[in-house]
Amino acid sequence: MYDAQTLQAGAEMHALARQLFPICRSLTGNGVRETLSVLQGHIPNLQIHEVPSGTQCFDWQIPPEWNISQAWIEAPDGNRIVDFADHNLHVVGYSTPVDRTIGLDELQKHLHSLPDQPDAIPYITSYYQERWGFCLTENQRRTLKPGDYKVKIAATLNPHGSLTYADVLIPGHSKEEMFLSTYVCHPSMANNELSGPMVATWLAKWVSEKPRRYSYRFVFIPETIGSICYLSRHLAHLQAHVRAGFNLTCIGDERTFSFLPSRAGDGFSDRAALHVLNAMAPDFVRYDWLDRGSDERQYCAPGVDLPMASIMRSKFHTYPEYHTSLDDLDFVTPRGLAGGYLAMQRALEALEANRVWRAALLCEPQMGRRGLYSTLGTRTPETATRLRMHILSCADGNHDVLALAEKLRTPIWELVPFIEELAAHGLLEEVG
Repeated sequence: MYDAQTLQAGAEMHALARQLFPICRSLTGNGVRETLSVLQGHIPNLQIHEVPSGTQCFDWQIPPEWNISQAWIEAPDGNRIVDFADHNLHVVGYSTPVDRTIGLDELQKHLHSLPDQPDAIPYITSYYQERWGFCLTENQRRTLKPGDYKVKIAATLNPHGSLTYADVLIPGHSKEEMFLSTYVCHPSMANNELSGPMVATWLAKWVSEKPRRYSYRFVFIPETIGSICYLSRHLAHLQAHVRAGFNLTCIGDERTFSFLPSRAGDGFSDRAALHVLNAMAPDFVRYDWLDRGSDERQYCAPGVDLPMASIMRSKFHTYPEYHTSLDDLDFVTPRGLAGGYLAMQRALEALEANRVWRAALLCEPQMGRRGLYSTLGTRTPETATRLRMHILSCADGNHDVLALAEKLRTPIWELVPFIEELAAHGLLEEVG
């Protein structure tokens, strides 16, 4: 199903994800900067921006900048039973600093585990209410014995810090844009964090390889507050220029493909995504707007109304590894990333090719003298000849290529070469 070049891209994405996996990312802080700096090495024109803490963004404010250097729990016997150095999910995100000795009963109030997933460390955050806490497996928690525990979280919340995001605009022939957004704000999770930035990075490289019809805007932001911040700065431009867009998340495992529509549900992004998934993975899971949960909430909000859809593998909230330490680089695979990347490539190719064509001649053209039809009459025309004739029969100037591909039950990436061939022979003319 996947060619060697696509599989190689999957392997390269997985290798970069492995490099980024240990970094502790959050809404703000040095982990985000470090991640974006690495991505900048792959996308040289990527611009990194800082927005000061306290900046008003619609109904929100940029929070204080959070950074953490170490955190641990020391048991009564002196052994460290939980250590941030072992896994950065061990600390509740945005924990306030603490350095105390407390009893087990009090410690339990600050611990988080998953009884029904006893080997998983949960991902817990407290962005907008100050508290501290640790996350551990249920199996670890069951071993805790009464006594005095030393707890330390060396963290800072700087009200004079900033939120960091990055974007790049790759110019095309048109000022109309394809808008692709992904997030860089979760610590060590693979599908719910790194799969989106990996696919976005490789798409940016691919888009840059040759001139395109559309311009392409790629945005790497912290989820929710980042998209709200970006919209507060760029809303008028995006509304004027974005033709189609995708929120890239949860696109790296091998279990399934999923689709989440824009709020309108009938834009070019939706049509392209559905066409690709129906051809590539007809058993894909189709969700509706009530199943939203990522930055599409902001991009498709009333009054914003950007045409943002999502092609995913296993959708957020639906797989058992979600928001736990089990969402790792065994769950996300090179082949899974390759599949997500290929689906997005095909969706963008569909949008690039989505013109309106009209047959240039009245009645059927004489195909044989153009080398497009066998001069020997046969019982059944060959498949290619039949497809050419179908295109000419349906190209009435009233339907775009996506509609034509649907009508002819042919993937657009197989249809386009025939359209280009017929146009080169003067048998089709572009009308829109």
